[in-house]
Amino acid sequence: MLTLESLRVWWRHQLDRVSLRDFFGCTDFWHYLKRKIAPDEEQVPTEPVTSDKMNYHKKQSSKVGWILAPAFLIIWPAILYAIVIPLFLSLPEGITIASESSYPGQFIAERAENILYDFNHIGPKVVGSDANENHTVELLKNELEKIRSAMHEDLFELDVDVQVVSGAYMHWQMVNMYQAVQNVVVRIRSKNSTSEAALLMNSHFDSKPGSPGAGDDGTMVVILLETLRVLATTRQTFTHPIVFLFNGAEENPLQASHGFVTQHEWAKNCKAVINLDSAGSGGREILFQSGPNHPWLMKIYRRNAKRSFATTFAEELFQSGIIPSDTDFRIFKNFGDIPGLDIAHFKNGYVYHTEFDRIDVIPRGTLQSTGDNILALARAFSNSTELKDPENHASGHAIFYDFLGLFVIEYTEDTGKIINTAVVVVALVLVAISLWCIAEDSFISICSVFKLFSLIFILHLVGWILALALPLLVAVALDSAASPMTWFTNKWLVLGLYACPALFGLSVPTILYLSISRNDKVSHPYRLQLVYHAHTLILSVACIALTFVGIRSSYFLMISLIFQDIALIINFVTTLYRRAYYWSIFITLSQIIPFLYFTSIFNALLIGFIPMMGRFGTATNPDLIIGLLTTWGTLLAMGYLIPLLNTFRRPKLVLLIFPIVAIVVGALTLTLIGFPYRPQTNVQRVNFLQVQRVFYEYDGSVSLNDSGYYFDFQDRRRHLPLESYVDLEDLYYVSKNCSTYMFCGVPVFNHRMQKAVKYAAWLPREEPIELPGRANLTLISKTANASDESVRFEFELQGPPHMSIFVQPIDDVVVSSWSFLEEMIQNKATYQPPYHIYFSYGKENTPLSFYIDLKKDDSDFDEPLMQLGISGHFVSAEWERDAETKKFLAELPPYAYAMEWPTSYDVYTF
Repeated sequence: MLTLESLRVWWRHQLDRVSLRDFFGCTDFWHYLKRKIAPDEEQVPTEPVTSDKMNYHKKQSSKVGWILAPAFLIIWPAILYAIVIPLFLSLPEGITIASESSYPGQFIAERAENILYDFNHIGPKVVGSDANENHTVELLKNELEKIRSAMHEDLFELDVDVQVVSGAYMHWQMVNMYQAVQNVVVRIRSKNSTSEAALLMNSHFDSKPGSPGAGDDGTMVVILLETLRVLATTRQTFTHPIVFLFNGAEENPLQASHGFVTQHEWAKNCKAVINLDSAGSGGREILFQSGPNHPWLMKIYRRNAKRSFATTFAEELFQSGIIPSDTDFRIFKNFGDIPGLDIAHFKNGYVYHTEFDRIDVIPRGTLQSTGDNILALARAFSNSTELKDPENHASGHAIFYDFLGLFVIEYTEDTGKIINTAVVVVALVLVAISLWCIAEDSFISICSVFKLFSLIFILHLVGWILALALPLLVAVALDSAASPMTWFTNKWLVLGLYACPALFGLSVPTILYLSISRNDKVSHPYRLQLVYHAHTLILSVACIALTFVGIRSSYFLMISLIFQDIALIINFVTTLYRRAYYWSIFITLSQIIPFLYFTSIFNALLIGFIPMMGRFGTATNPDLIIGLLTTWGTLLAMGYLIPLLNTFRRPKLVLLIFPIVAIVVGALTLTLIGFPYRPQTNVQRVNFLQVQRVFYEYDGSVSLNDSGYYFDFQDRRRHLPLESYVDLEDLYYVSKNCSTYMFCGVPVFNHRMQKAVKYAAWLPREEPIELPGRANLTLISKTANASDESVRFEFELQGPPHMSIFVQPIDDVVVSSWSFLEEMIQNKATYQPPYHIYFSYGKENTPLSFYIDLKKDDSDFDEPLMQLGISGHFVSAEWERDAETKKFLAELPPYAYAMEWPTSYDVYTF
């Protein structure tokens, strides 16, 4: 007869036979279930349990000798320097022309390098200069003719167009107006193709003042030329045409790409773009923007890039505005609605936009590595089915990241939410099971374990706060001591300044607690497991929060959690979680891949970001940015590894390694090691204009006529490193003039100078600046219009290729209309006077005619109505500098690089 008692006996037998404990490893969890089902079965006597517990805890208390702890700590930076950094720096051998026959249809680096020599030899290529508008354009046309002569004419058609274009658009807080800038545009198509959808590939050939631009962007120019040559000379057709855009006004900024995408007849057929730019010279290129809203682009990249390097984190950093750069990609996206990939070199950003951006810092391997990728992508995109109608494949943002350049992982943002959520749920379930198992193995209630876990969680949360606060405290202290950027040349200093304080802060609360807490109920190994569970809980909460507020870089946390999940499952299955500290073996092994990934990506980011701090401006403490980036990378790479210090004897003594290293490194920053700059390689950027300014009153009298140097310092140390070399006794910061003069009385050049004008400085000069010319403004007419109670001023402006117009209405006067973009004066919530109109020209120097309409409540137009500032910038090195300026430049320290030019500045009152 079936009775309740017989069911209990049968169920107990099944539990013993199946041995579910071998699956989960939680023996006492299943004993607990059996006791609930069969409560009348044997009970564990009180006294034997106590004795077993004492022996059990004694057995589990054995630790590794503390002398091995330094070896454990050293092995991780050793992996960084032995594996991660060499992989990052590795480049392929460049294929030579002599061996070309052995590499049919492949990119030939030596041929691209030969063109780059000629490109570099031209020198700086500023818009409006003879070098940019004539010599470089001729170089491109000659290379294109060479390609045409070698092309398979039976397979391909090649069209070349030199576009001369004028236009304007809003660029941040200024009207960006251009006249007769040039594009060299090439279209190649297979004769058997009927497709009108085209792939656009873009690079720019102009450069910053004083820079030959071999890296930015000559490298990408010659890579595109060689890519075009290989496509045209290989008997391998493609479905869609490819448009190669060599634009001549990117640094100006972004003018030529705007002219192409808004006015060129081929632009309307461009369905995707590969934009190639640079923020450095040499090394591997990074894909740092994709889409937007076109994840198919990353699928093609993943399948075809031979040496991948891509990360969503770089994309989100760039789009946050923290990086002081912009690319043509934004123009193609905003004005052409063209999705695509934004790719750039970033290594050795120290020479970016300086005279040292020359061919001698660009290895042939860089050309080969990037060339192989770009050629493969060109072939893949030009044969893709998605290119015909990309909008049919627009399905959300992409999440993408590579692993050590070996392969790329990509999926949509929606898929990322599912993956992140699943990983977090599994992690939390495993933590819950572990807490239950700890309670059963320790013979205490689950509530007691939960209370202990809550205490450890709070302590570990305090550790996270300290891990973030201590590096920031170091950053503030260095800045307060006028010693920012000590890591600018010696990047390894960030390990001592920021990584060590972060690890110390993260570890100190739990190490102190585990060292002084008694283990009479829950053993030390179990308490240490609770530290790991606290870390998992913090990462899980952060991962879910960031995921659902749209931060795609939350995949970082998912990577940490998924490998911890794997380690927990293995420890459950093998029951190692119960055996002293043996469970730490799989914790360590599971963190090798995350360590390799996080150190590789943050090493690359620091290599890119540290040089950027030399041109980040003076307003923000750069140590805060580098400190946060280093800390974040350290916590991700070592967050699950550093608690293992508790498996060694004397962990408090071991913990002292971190503050000792931090103190030693801090002392080193006071020596030459911590001085940021080095001649030619790691320079201080000194941007200054030699200004001769004249301010006219309404009656034509002159209220100010002087000369001086207008400094736009590029880094946090400002003028201090220059003081022992040049006389800066009379230097003052113009912020005190901002309430008196329009734009603080200085002729801001572009939107970046406009943004930083309050931090600009002025050094008066007794001897007048000898200018090569002036920007000349002519008042053509002043006409009152009684019907709408306005007055119109008509002007003509003539001068150098770079000029600015500043408009400041006086009192209750408003600008009602003008000949520039109406958006600036109509959108009063976004744009406030004084207004800035930047104007440049390339091939043609036709005078600029414009008008300004003003309105006033009382219609009295016979009194001062507006101030009109006119600056003329003689940017090109083709203009002569005066003797006094040359002397000043010669006195600058050898570690300083000056981007400078003469400027006229006239302010009129009308």
